[in-house]
Amino acid sequence: MASRLAKKPIVIPGKVQVTSAEGVLTVKGSKATLSRAIHSSINIEVTPEGIVITPKNSSRLSHALTGTFAAHAKAMIKGVEEPFKKNLILTGVGYKVELKGKELVFAVGFSHPVALTIPEGITATVAKNTISIEGADKQAVGQFAAEIRQVKKPEPYLGKGIAYEGEVIRRKQGKKAV
Repeated sequence: MASRLAKKPIVIPGKVQVTSAEGVLTVKGSKATLSRAIHSSINIEVTPEGIVITPKNSSRLSHALTGTFAAHAKAMIKGVEEPFKKNLILTGVGYKVELKGKELVFAVGFSHPVALTIPEGITATVAKNTISIEGADKQAVGQFAAEIRQVKKPEPYLGKGIAYEGEVIRRKQGKKAV
């Protein structure tokens, strides 16, 4: 059973150029160029109708990967025209973050500041207690956002920590005085 995503060719917008050669899918847009290695058990063809992804054999893996790569291709096409964006919010008294060159430096209640290096192809901006991450590669943006959140996860009693914008933090009741 092939993926529903990969059944129809993926439409390529006018401004985007897509090439598939030597096991690498390259998507070039007005703002960025992304490339991703193609797994050996699937076949990617660029036709006038769009990107056609087919399994090379009838194994479960190759059928599963058709959908995965269809999703990757769609994300790459979207990302080269309009960057993906994630916002994180820092909550807590005395918690702060600052941008020092290619590093984000956090002061989040530890005895030492925590520094994270911003990966290539990603831009981070800091405004008061909000961190915005932008980039053409959806996976890289999500991964870096997760790494930032990992520095100090939001805790359930006071809600202090680093959370995604719009994330719901389950709150617990503290100790009760008798």
